[in-house]
Amino acid sequence: MSETVITLFGKREGPFYFSHVRRTGTYDMTTSHYHPCYEVYYLLSGERYYFIKDQLYCIQKGDLVLIDKNEVHKTSGDDSQHERIVTNFTDSLFLHSHYDCTDLLFSPFRNGLQVIRLNSHGQMLVETLLKRVTKEVTEQEIGFEICTKQLIVELLIFANRQLKRSVTNLIESERPLHKKIREIVLYIHNHYMDEITLSLVAKTFFISPYYLSRIFKEITGFTFVEYLNITRIKEAQRLLTGSSEKIIDIAEQVGFSNITHFGRVFKKLASVTPISYRKNESIRIG
Repeated sequence: MSETVITLFGKREGPFYFSHVRRTGTYDMTTSHYHPCYEVYYLLSGERYYFIKDQLYCIQKGDLVLIDKNEVHKTSGDDSQHERIVTNFTDSLFLHSHYDCTDLLFSPFRNGLQVIRLNSHGQMLVETLLKRVTKEVTEQEIGFEICTKQLIVELLIFANRQLKRSVTNLIESERPLHKKIREIVLYIHNHYMDEITLSLVAKTFFISPYYLSRIFKEITGFTFVEYLNITRIKEAQRLLTGSSEKIIDIAEQVGFSNITHFGRVFKKLASVTPISYRKNESIRIG
């Protein structure tokens, strides 16, 4: 896989991040991917598969993808060339600004439709906005932060209007195998707190463990264990910030019978220990 970085600005989990990349060859996201910021993904060329939450989408040139905070997602595809623009931002991007309509700005991420298939006019508008963002973050002239923020506001309002007009097509993959994996993903969401194993799930869905392991990775981009752990740790994060329960009790509630194993998996995915996560979030929220 060869990669050409056209523009890169900011840190992925900072207040604002912008990345414009062109790739040739096979590329799959290598990390278990969810983060506490919003993401807008625009495909300039090529075709990609995008697994978001519990559904696989076939993304084509001109598609606009909206991913909410802490939504599990991962892209994959064949060895063809693709070019995409990604921007991430947090709620704090609009903090202490003159914008008092953050509910409106962030509503496209909570609409339930994660992919907007734009017509040629819509593609032109989005690409013009993103080209202007590229210019601002590349040249960084006086006031570029304000201009960049304004352009993101325009992009989010555009997305909101598109969704309100229902000018989207169904992008979800309708292939039977993809539907089967979606059923298995939903099963994980409903049973992550139980003692759940690959063999048990394979038996429940009348397929072999080897076949389930292979197709789950192929379609979602995650191994079965990776996705199960992500689901459990996301719920643990919610409980750590939303309750005062003991960490050992939270570990049991999300399916970990061993507190040491829970701590190890948590730190791998969240980059901090459960204790530090609770403390940091308490400071941030408080």
